[in-house]
Amino acid sequence: MISQYFHAGAAGSAAGIALRERTLWRLLYESAARSSEVLGLDVDELDLRNRRARVRRKGDAVDVIVWRTGTARLLPRLLDGHRSGPVFTTDRRARVELPPADIDAGSGKARLSYRRAAELFETATGGWTPHRLRHSALTHAAEDGANTSTLPAYSGHTSVVSLARYARVSGEALAGWQAGRDPAARRR
Repeated sequence: MISQYFHAGAAGSAAGIALRERTLWRLLYESAARSSEVLGLDVDELDLRNRRARVRRKGDAVDVIVWRTGTARLLPRLLDGHRSGPVFTTDRRARVELPPADIDAGSGKARLSYRRAAELFETATGGWTPHRLRHSALTHAAEDGANTSTLPAYSGHTSVVSLARYARVSGEALAGWQAGRDPAARRR
């Protein structure tokens, strides 16, 4: 369901969704990072070759997020040669005074705010928040067999207890996992 917002159509966008949004949404999903962590990224923090970036987690801890091929293909197109400044910027020049770190020096565009990113996502999805991408990523990772050591590293959670509310495995996934572990079923 969420994946429909990531795939490019013949015209280069999914149902008219801009490259910036597709890149942001895919990065949020593939990294399971918090929106604030991704929106706070600067170009020089990206390691495009190794598909990772340094981020500031809750409590100001520095950590690394990683992504897959979908994001790896979109990011260079979005950056279009930029080597510094915010990764995700507004559509127009900033109209108010902002800290220099929140302005792209070349274009004068401001860092994209969570409020605007959420508006765009909610409009495209019929009311979902970007946080739903994080929930989905963690649930899918748990359903795919990610263990309790991998999930906190993936999401930046420091407590498995707080992670538990995100990674909710469906009944179907649980049944599939159980069937795969059933020695009698494997002998058939």
